[in-house]
Amino acid sequence: MTTSRALPVGKLPATLLRTLLAKYAGRRGGARFDRSVVVGPGIGLDAAAIDLGKRYLIAKTDPITFVADDIGAYVLTINANDLASMGATPRWFLCTVLLPPGTRKSQVTRVFSQLAGACRSLHVSLCGGHTEITSAVARPVVVGCLLGECPKGRLFTAAGARVGDTILLTKGIPIEAVSVLARERAKDLRRRYSPQFLARCRRYVSKPGISVLRDAKVAVKAGGVHAMHDPTEGGLSAALYEVAEASRVGVRIEEQAITVLPEGARLCADFGLNPLGAIASGALIICADPRYESDILRRLARGGIPAASIGTVVPARAGVRMVTRGQKPRPLPHFPVDEIARLFAETDDGG
Repeated sequence: MTTSRALPVGKLPATLLRTLLAKYAGRRGGARFDRSVVVGPGIGLDAAAIDLGKRYLIAKTDPITFVADDIGAYVLTINANDLASMGATPRWFLCTVLLPPGTRKSQVTRVFSQLAGACRSLHVSLCGGHTEITSAVARPVVVGCLLGECPKGRLFTAAGARVGDTILLTKGIPIEAVSVLARERAKDLRRRYSPQFLARCRRYVSKPGISVLRDAKVAVKAGGVHAMHDPTEGGLSAALYEVAEASRVGVRIEEQAITVLPEGARLCADFGLNPLGAIASGALIICADPRYESDILRRLARGGIPAASIGTVVPARAGVRMVTRGQKPRPLPHFPVDEIARLFAETDDGG
């Protein structure tokens, strides 16, 4: 008799998720779909789009599991990023807060305060949810559900990339990985680094910041955008593979063009992590008509958002490949588990 192997920590493997979606979700999988569902489930399709007549309703849900500190602000920002990547404006937020036994009233109050502050800053209404203490979790877990609006004619998905598009990346990587390490491994980091270095790492949540709302708005206003996607769990590598699959294209990435931020480079080197595979919220992938590249980059720079062209969308038969100066193209590294999730799993197990 055969037994199935335990799945790794983190996102479901793409091969398994692809099978499950094909079998159980969407029009072909037997799930009930009405014609108002414009964007449904799929690899790289992180939010749903529902046709309400004059506009689209964009619906997104995502949990925060890596961090406990600032979790209220994190959960709204991460959900809002996926709406922004589709050209939508966040409007209404619902939240499920699961807290472990032993949680104090002050800790719950802090989460609610963070949620309220994040909603105010994004002009989002906190309009419902659920909160409970449960032994099902060993640390706080917050699951957000964010709804927003998108005008007709301005809906973007990761499935919109076209052969010949330039691939732009804002800010750099891996922003969220640096912020997560600074919060969840603070004791270990204090033994290795200066207080000034740690303070910079903690500020990554706001500088350069894990939000891509401004990035997306500026790029869309410049014109020529065909697809946007924010690299979350699995890092830049996973996001590029998702764009390629969703759009049925290939990508060719220039390794030297990718900005790896200084604190991220140092932490990844010291902890044995590859920055290409570490959770990278805060950066935005933009696939656009190359004729608009200079204008998009110029407008982003004018808004204080650094960005660079890192590659090109190519035919699907060319695959997802990376070029290092002076070397032959090779497959872009693929990470079955996010590098931060892998590190946490190894250290939590005493590895």
